[in-house]
Amino acid sequence: MRWTLYVDLDAYYVSCELRERPELVGRPVIVGPPPEAGPSRGVVLSASYEARKFGVHSAQPAMQAARLCPTAVWIRPDHEKYGRVAGEVRRLLARFSGHVVPLSIDEAALSIDAESVEAVRAVAEQVQTALRTDLALPASIGVAATRVVAKIATDRAKPAGIVVVPPGEEAAFLAPLPVRAIPGVGPKTDELFRAAGVTTIGELAARRATDLARRLGPSAKYWVRLARGEGTDPEEEESGPRSRSTDRTFPADVARWEEIEGAVREMAEDLARGLEKEELRYGTVGVAFRWADFTRSQRSRSLGAAAEGGAPLEAAAARLAHELWEAELSGRRRPIRTVSVRAERLSARTLRQVSLDDFPPPDVGPEAQ
Repeated sequence: MRWTLYVDLDAYYVSCELRERPELVGRPVIVGPPPEAGPSRGVVLSASYEARKFGVHSAQPAMQAARLCPTAVWIRPDHEKYGRVAGEVRRLLARFSGHVVPLSIDEAALSIDAESVEAVRAVAEQVQTALRTDLALPASIGVAATRVVAKIATDRAKPAGIVVVPPGEEAAFLAPLPVRAIPGVGPKTDELFRAAGVTTIGELAARRATDLARRLGPSAKYWVRLARGEGTDPEEEESGPRSRSTDRTFPADVARWEEIEGAVREMAEDLARGLEKEELRYGTVGVAFRWADFTRSQRSRSLGAAAEGGAPLEAAAARLAHELWEAELSGRRRPIRTVSVRAERLSARTLRQVSLDDFPPPDVGPEAQ
């Protein structure tokens, strides 16, 4: 039968750094803006499991993380490195499956044909071992008949474990888990479930979709089918990763367009270089501002056709940022705390797009001058 192996690289950014600094293995390590550089409003990109024991987690303000874990070793992020290693991971996974779907820089789904639970577990162990021995990257792996259940199994396997959910046992596996374990169920959706008297996936399976539709809308049918082990991931047929993004928190709130534009263009260039290394094209560009009052505004725009390289991404991001800024000038005129640039509708690049810059200038002889 066909199985999905969901591979999640554990503490990916930290693991990338430990490959070069093995003496730090077993110590609390944080990838983010080092506190010794002075007061920072940046956030934690990743933390080792030793640091997580102190309450440190990704997206946490760096200053708070420094207070929670004063003995941590801090390493500045190196996004070029992380993109390069992601390419190494994709090439390794391709040795085990002809259908590898990157879902983020540190997650991917593999389609595997295996006759039994024992056989597919053996493949998962081989993948896990290869990542650890060849690339020095620990990984957790979930295995199931569908991608969404495999993803949930991966979360249960952390860190560095393997969880296999046999066909027909999906509902029993999911039943005791909180509904927040379902990918896509965030705080707001969780509140809707709680208002409907549902806290676990098992409770969700016992309900009728028509009874929940008033609170959850048309998606209620999907949630109930998934809880009963009947559903599939609505993104199951996607052939590539969903998005990539980068963000920057300014040392002080910014209220000048020139600074904002410069940051957006630089971030777009960095993001494009990362996509180039992963051999990915993009179809939609988005920009988001987090204002000084912590509220958020965002805009995105489809490019019409898949693009690659820095120029289209940079131009679209700068235009969207300017639209957001102009809209703000007509209202509250708040300064900006954080800027994000995002590329969506990603697809694998099969052939490189050609531009006029790829061709040498004509050899113009004296007779043509």
